[in-house]
Amino acid sequence: MAKTFETLQAFCDAGFDTVIDVRAPSEFAEDHIPGAISLPVLSDAERAEVGTIYVQDSPFKARKLGAALVARNAADHICGPLADKDGSWRPLVYCWRGGQRSNSFASILSQIGWRTEVVDGGYRTYRRLVVDLLHKSTLPHALILLDGNTGTAKTDLLLRLGQLGVQIIDLEGLAAHRGSLFGAVAGGQPSQKMFESRLAAAFGALDPARPVLLEAESSRIGNLNLPASLWTAMCAAPRIEVQAAPSERASYLVRAYSDVISDRTRMADTLAALTSVQGHERVESWQKMAVSGDHVTLAQSLMQEHYDPRYRRWRARQNVVADVVLTVNDMSEAGLDLAAEQLADRIAAGITAR
Repeated sequence: MAKTFETLQAFCDAGFDTVIDVRAPSEFAEDHIPGAISLPVLSDAERAEVGTIYVQDSPFKARKLGAALVARNAADHICGPLADKDGSWRPLVYCWRGGQRSNSFASILSQIGWRTEVVDGGYRTYRRLVVDLLHKSTLPHALILLDGNTGTAKTDLLLRLGQLGVQIIDLEGLAAHRGSLFGAVAGGQPSQKMFESRLAAAFGALDPARPVLLEAESSRIGNLNLPASLWTAMCAAPRIEVQAAPSERASYLVRAYSDVISDRTRMADTLAALTSVQGHERVESWQKMAVSGDHVTLAQSLMQEHYDPRYRRWRARQNVVADVVLTVNDMSEAGLDLAAEQLADRIAAGITAR
């Protein structure tokens, strides 16, 4: 039986024990319904082979080969990952468009006695709902932006506020990037579609009646674009600006980017990438600081000569003005804990844009 979903929340509330993605591994890797497991009924190579035969030889031969491969792979799944499922197990199965792959696998599972359903329209239905939420609709959530120059511990404070019960969306965490030239993290970034799936799931878990705090970002995080509906809401949201002394910020950056500092090759390559905007002489001076281990001075110089001017120019162009300013005098762990508590109190008291 095909299951129809009209909203993303309906996916979350459907009540199935397991959501199964039977598409090829490359399709699953690009994007999938959050929480789904990958049990492909055709591998990437098998799918390509069946498609080639369908186009170049005979649709009948392609369907016959496809059926044999699906049956073989289904048997492996039933004897493997699904071997411990009892008779009450209730799976939801989907493929690209709710066609032969999902229906074939669901039919086999149903014959065993499991109460199996298929997503009507498959992954395309799910993707359409994500696009509707993040690109075509007005977000129902009231956003607040946490702003501040480089080194003001915005991400750190955001996560601490989440632990204090404030509703947050960690955009950089979802994008797997820290949002600057030095921001790449191990494992790389997800696809644009996967990033949007993560965003949709994160918003779906929040209460629209309560404010949601996000870090102020540009319209791109690394190689990923913020969806239109989210970006529009962020541009209109009130801002809390975190301020701190340059010396405190520099010391914090050295702690926060210890992974970059410890990798001399990465540090040198990243600094070299700034040559086109900062010139050879300045970048060479930064390279010398990095080699000598004078990382606090390097951080201060990067802030003064590169990051802070860029922030000032961007805010001037966008006419950005903070609605609340919080000065953090101590950026130690205890100091950041105190700052997070102060921010939580301020958010609870209510913040509106000027």
